[in-house]
Amino acid sequence: MVLSGCSAGASHDEDTLVLWHYESADSAMGIAWAEAIKIFEEETGATVEFEEKSFEQIRSTASQVLNSDEAPDLLEYNKGNATAGLLSSQGLLSSLDEAVEKYGWDEKLAPSLQTTARYNEDGIMGSGSWYGVPNYGEYVQVYYNKDMFAEAGLEVPTTLDEFESVMQAFADQGVTPLAEAAAEYPLGQLWYQLALTKADRDWVDAYQLYTDDVDFSGPEISYATETIQDWTDKGFISPDATGLKAEDAGTAFINGTYPIFFSGSWWYNRFTTEMDADWGTFLFPGAEMSPGSAGNMWSVPEKAQNKELAYEFIDITMRPEIQALIGNNGGVPVAADEADITDEKSKELIANFNTLTERDGIAFYPDWPTATFYDELNAGLQELLNGTKDASAVQKQLGEQYQAGVDDIVG
Repeated sequence: MVLSGCSAGASHDEDTLVLWHYESADSAMGIAWAEAIKIFEEETGATVEFEEKSFEQIRSTASQVLNSDEAPDLLEYNKGNATAGLLSSQGLLSSLDEAVEKYGWDEKLAPSLQTTARYNEDGIMGSGSWYGVPNYGEYVQVYYNKDMFAEAGLEVPTTLDEFESVMQAFADQGVTPLAEAAAEYPLGQLWYQLALTKADRDWVDAYQLYTDDVDFSGPEISYATETIQDWTDKGFISPDATGLKAEDAGTAFINGTYPIFFSGSWWYNRFTTEMDADWGTFLFPGAEMSPGSAGNMWSVPEKAQNKELAYEFIDITMRPEIQALIGNNGGVPVAADEADITDEKSKELIANFNTLTERDGIAFYPDWPTATFYDELNAGLQELLNGTKDASAVQKQLGEQYQAGVDDIVG
């Protein structure tokens, strides 16, 4: 029997798994995990007590609850240094090293997907013990309006030069090609993607994991910042994007105002259900890596009373049939057999993700290194778009802010 919205103090007998997650029932993960609960109960004879929590409930109360007798046996928890990393360094999450070895989860996860599952003694991701297991992923790609491309006589670009030619063709017709937003994440992710066209894994590790100094006047970031300025000057990006949020850019793409939107796999269901025009996707031309990561993770509190049941449940969510449910409902599974995916657009979504993971192309997100860099990056790019600062001044400012944040973390 699955209980939703149970009160605090859920049962902790040896045949009960207390489970928390914050996915909605009709989401890809919610659907897949509901099936996993059924399989778990049938195979183990144990009962799942599912407590439906909001994202904010778990985020704001995790450290307090996990340090009490009310800790669940298993919960979905946020990836990253400030969340899972912090709790692991405080001794609130169990090391999953033995379970990972027993069940072989590491063999199902590409190296870049393992990064956010492992944390060292200081809570920094990328090395040390396993404190979570993700079973879905996310990444950023190019969405395009097939109808607008066809009307303009344009094809999907395969190189960065071709991509710029496509955007120039739209601009020549009086159409701003890129749906953008600088008040929230989309423009920052495009800036980072442009840097990735000049970067390698060592640069990503330096930027994200503090393995080396990052030169904000180097070729990677200089190219990114100068290209954003250039594309704005050429009319590929509207200066009006300065005040726009992600929702504004996404809905403008949906209604056909712009033919191209560079954003995350999390938009897939919105476009599937709300967009009248035909649309498709492709990975950013000229880059081996793209922004993205494993999704949030299954974590086992140190005070969990039924850890073995938790490990059994995690393993069920990694099975092909559960991974296929994620994939066929608009999610991005980490270990699915592509032959099990029946929807054509879902196949494209998952194939692009698999291409990235196979070439070690998951590069995380531009704001991850410090707690304040998300707002600082958005502010800097807004100044670039509205012309109050040029590319050189913006990247100098960003470099100083980035380094100050990193120094606060690593000393």
